[in-house]
Amino acid sequence: MLDDDLASRSLGMTLVDAGEGFAVVRMTITETMVNGHDIAHGGYVFLLADTAFACACNSHGPVTVAAGADITFVAAARRGDVLQARAEERIVFGRSGICDVTVRRGEDVIAEFRGRSRTIGPRTP
Repeated sequence: MLDDDLASRSLGMTLVDAGEGFAVVRMTITETMVNGHDIAHGGYVFLLADTAFACACNSHGPVTVAAGADITFVAAARRGDVLQARAEERIVFGRSGICDVTVRRGEDVIAEFRGRSRTIGPRTP
């Protein structure tokens, strides 16, 4: 799925690890990703977490999309920081699921994200 995700790939995101119900995605904050306060724009941190979430909830095979998500920003990221998002499914019930993602810079937590997923159908070839 990530191979076909031009938005994530164009930002330099790479899949570091993945398995059933989890995924780890990495991205470096570039000069075009910082806001007027010279810190990472929250939208890019959200996008990183959302991409890890998508990889984790699509790890079972059927096409699964976001039904909603929330993020809490814990610390600022800066230009040059390498961020890593680890997504872990908490529960899947019927066609719905809940997945938590922690975004880190090394050991420091940058953000906590909770995504709600919905399976919409079989994977298309």
